[in-house]
Amino acid sequence: MGRKWNNIKEKKASKDANTSRIYAKFGVEIYVAAKKGEPDPESNRALKVVLERAKTYNVPKAIIDRAIDKAKGAGDENYQELRYEGFGPNGSMVIVDTLTNNVNRTAPAVRSAFNKAGGSMGVSGSVAYMFDATAVIGVSGKSLDEVMELMLESDVDVRDIVEEDESVIVYAEPDQFHAVQEAFKQAGITEFDIAELTMLAQNYVAMPSAESEAQFEKLIDALEDLEDVQQVYHNVEQED
Repeated sequence: MGRKWNNIKEKKASKDANTSRIYAKFGVEIYVAAKKGEPDPESNRALKVVLERAKTYNVPKAIIDRAIDKAKGAGDENYQELRYEGFGPNGSMVIVDTLTNNVNRTAPAVRSAFNKAGGSMGVSGSVAYMFDATAVIGVSGKSLDEVMELMLESDVDVRDIVEEDESVIVYAEPDQFHAVQEAFKQAGITEFDIAELTMLAQNYVAMPSAESEAQFEKLIDALEDLEDVQQVYHNVEQED
């Protein structure tokens, strides 16, 4: 599917480890999810998804508890979920999902990141139609055949199941996220290499030169470094 999930995750985690940015972003996301409903993952499915994702990135329990306690208490920060779409080098497509308490800060920052890397912002819908919302869940310790059999026995509707490095990756509709996880848990697997709700491109492009590849990486790094950016999706082939 054009993605190397373990490589992408390891690169992002390594990049963010020194600054704890990834933890700060999860803190905001957990707070927002907890504020939307009950601050209990068993009754708040959105919160449960965020916590499962946070677990795969080893987000400290103290940060998770602090965000949930803030949502339970006097936390009155209001965040908006905003999506920006744009274009990078070689016609690449980029989606930027943000959580922000200051739209006047976020939009110019995202636009500036695109412009400085030779890209451009697009209008709403100019890029997203070329992506599909997808649940991506990966495990270790099971073979491809075993996972296929498990999904069939559990009557879980999946799009695809593939092997990647030491993991078996299940791609499914977003509303099947919990069903896939539950099938694994019933089989005794409670630790996940990957647990993401993401946007996957329908078609991928390659950068034609080292220069354009470096330019594209500059764009993605600049976007991911922004305080309000939670996720960046794109349609560029990833290197192993």
